[in-house]
Amino acid sequence: MNLTSRSERVSGRIFLIALVVVTLLPFLSMLSAALQPRGTVPTGLAWPSDPQWGNFADAFTAANMGALLKSSMLIVAGVVPIGVLIATMAGFGLGHLRVPGGHIAFGLLLLGLTLPFEAVVTPLYYQMRDLGLLNTRWAIILPLIGLYMPFAVFWMRAHFTNVPRELSEAARVDGSNTWQLFWRVHVPLARPAIASLTILLFLWTWNQFLLAIVMVDDATKRTMAGALGAFQGQWGTDLVLLCAGSLLILTPTLIVFMIFQRQFIKALLQGSVKG
Repeated sequence: MNLTSRSERVSGRIFLIALVVVTLLPFLSMLSAALQPRGTVPTGLAWPSDPQWGNFADAFTAANMGALLKSSMLIVAGVVPIGVLIATMAGFGLGHLRVPGGHIAFGLLLLGLTLPFEAVVTPLYYQMRDLGLLNTRWAIILPLIGLYMPFAVFWMRAHFTNVPRELSEAARVDGSNTWQLFWRVHVPLARPAIASLTILLFLWTWNQFLLAIVMVDDATKRTMAGALGAFQGQWGTDLVLLCAGSLLILTPTLIVFMIFQRQFIKALLQGSVKG
């Protein structure tokens, strides 16, 4: 039995098409502006008769993209693996083992989800200053691990809560201890949730802007998104080069999401966000 009428299907498709247009329009506008001749003022979506693809190479050189890519990868490598590992172990303990005091710890983590990011930037600045970590990548890596942890633990706990306890009981009958139970049974089952959390932490870290510009003065030690502030200050009057540089900074996150979107959707469908 068809539960949706033809008018509903048509209206749904129209809504999706409108959503795609609204989403892609800013990128198309930036692309058309980035391909204009240097020194001109882009207007609207006017496609240039002679696209200047070399503007992207100029923006790559002007923004020192090579150093920014290296810095962003180092920051991502410091945040994502550690964050995912800690969140997976904590989610297993809170969601499946039901450790004593777990409800209190989980409640505190939920409070962390309600804390505005901007509210902790100033205290973090003084803490990193007292530790002597300002203007280093550690001033970005360490706070991000802590700031992402409430959501990351909530995400992984939701997965482990839904895993049947009979699996653990059967593994313990076979002689598995808690660590073996975690690594050999539950981690393989949690791969979709771990993969989707990894994607989210990667995207959030790569696109981190505020913490990067507050903690680090050297633009080559920031994330690529954080370095955009310095690039805009230097080339703010050259809109063509600014648009080209912005597109280059956005490209890695788009590529990563396009490659791993199936894993992300799979995790959602398997109930990773259910409580």
